Amino acid sequence: MKTLKPKEDAFGHVLWDLYSGSEVCEIIERDDKYVDAYPARGYFSTYEDWSPIEQKALAFAQGRVLDIGCGGGRHSIYLQEKGFNTLGTDISPLALKVCRLRGLKKTKLVPIDKLNFTSESFDTIVMMGNNFGLFANFKQAKRLLKRFHEITSEKGTIIADTRDPYKTTNLAHLAYHKRNKSKGRMGGQVRIRVRYKNYIGKWFDYLLVSKEELQEILKQTGWKVKQFIDSEKEGPYALVLTKNHE
Repeated sequence: MKTLKPKEDAFGHVLWDLYSGSEVCEIIERDDKYVDAYPARGYFSTYEDWSPIEQKALAFAQGRVLDIGCGGGRHSIYLQEKGFNTLGTDISPLALKVCRLRGLKKTKLVPIDKLNFTSESFDTIVMMGNNFGLFANFKQAKRLLKRFHEITSEKGTIIADTRDPYKTTNLAHLAYHKRNKSKGRMGGQVRIRVRYKNYIGKWFDYLLVSKEELQEILKQTGWKVKQFIDSEKEGPYALVLTKNHE
């Protein structure tokens, strides 16, 4: 995954217009031509408006924090205000500009697969807002988790959320899972892009996993599940990972 050029930064322009006071929607297009739209205001939501799983998960943050795919900065800014030394990263230059305007002190334009920090640089890695999906696929998830093990301290923690893609009755989604598996992909490995006005983002893979699939990914990465945090809704859940010292 590479950082975005101005014409590709559809997501950044969503956030810029939202910051400028407009009510906007983010358009997500899947590679089977399935399209959905989501109100963007959630990217600036405050703690009081977060889902219970977000609130509970962020309570596990400690020490130096790396927020991967920080978007509009809602989690980074919250943790910064709580006194954590927080760095927010993203591939969208305009998103990071919005984050800085909203008060985030430390940002870095870098893709998830290029996080070349020195060992033990962080204590907590945050991947909220469904950002477990940024792992993209099974193989890359395992490789990056091993890398994250190196750049975090002995008390290293990963806080993330995702959703079980199979807990749905949407026939288009169920057909997509079946198509993925026929191609040797994980069922919830979706290929999507963001569209907004005349901006069109680059295609990228985004990984949604069941708890069982997550456990398979974690094997031999040095991480284990400390806690699952379930939602009242069917599908979404958060996870807290700690280092496996066995």
